[in-house]
Amino acid sequence: MDRALYFDDPFFGPLIQIYIFIIGSIVGSFLNVCIHRIPIDQSVVTPRSRCPKCGTLIPWYHNVPILSYVWLRGKCFQCGNPISPVYPFVEFLTALLFLLLYRYFGISVPFLIYAYFGCSIIILIFVDYYHRLLPAVVTYPAILIGILTSFLNPYIGPGDSLLGVLIGAGILLLVYFFYKFVRKKDGLGEGDIVMLAMVGAFLGWQNVLLVLFLSSLAGSVVGFIFIFFLKKGTDFLYPYGTFIGAAALPAIFWGEYFWNLYIL
Repeated sequence: MDRALYFDDPFFGPLIQIYIFIIGSIVGSFLNVCIHRIPIDQSVVTPRSRCPKCGTLIPWYHNVPILSYVWLRGKCFQCGNPISPVYPFVEFLTALLFLLLYRYFGISVPFLIYAYFGCSIIILIFVDYYHRLLPAVVTYPAILIGILTSFLNPYIGPGDSLLGVLIGAGILLLVYFFYKFVRKKDGLGEGDIVMLAMVGAFLGWQNVLLVLFLSSLAGSVVGFIFIFFLKKGTDFLYPYGTFIGAAALPAIFWGEYFWNLYIL
């Protein structure tokens, strides 16, 4: 099935897209909470957000996605402690994701499916980068949801989804055991295996191969830079899940295009 861009009404189209962007930024604000709290086993619902330095509760008008960071000049309104630019970046990235999904799928079932998938990927990208951790509370439910929603997804059927899970997990399992047999130590985290299975559940077996190739290529380049230029040892722990996520997000939109280029 060909994927065509969703063309909007010339009058209401821009307003709808702005609304979708705003909704995405609000969701991104919640993802920031997940990124911060999931690794330390805190509830993502309570307590309310507060400054990590002085503990002051953040009022709603200082918690407006993207704009509050600009208005406050990247500092806490109470103590002046710097606010990480990662917060507005996650909000902007999520807003951009929602806008692209809307333009690609319109308001539809695939929009909802890939919005969930994309938000899960964003959480994993940043949690793995900061903590070298891919939380099972995110990956395992996502695999199940990816398989179940494949029955409603016109782009990825149940067969492709299940095969994507098996190939995604299977290839990395082979790498995991081969490396362990040769080097007598772990060279790949089990979370990476589960995350790639999750990617396969939503994107199918063809795109999981593409994501595996692109993430491995990017990881190799970055690893080379760290080892030879930044003098990191070969035992340095790389956040491979971050590379998987960075490859998976564009694969939602352009995976089929790159795959067609390859087979042609």
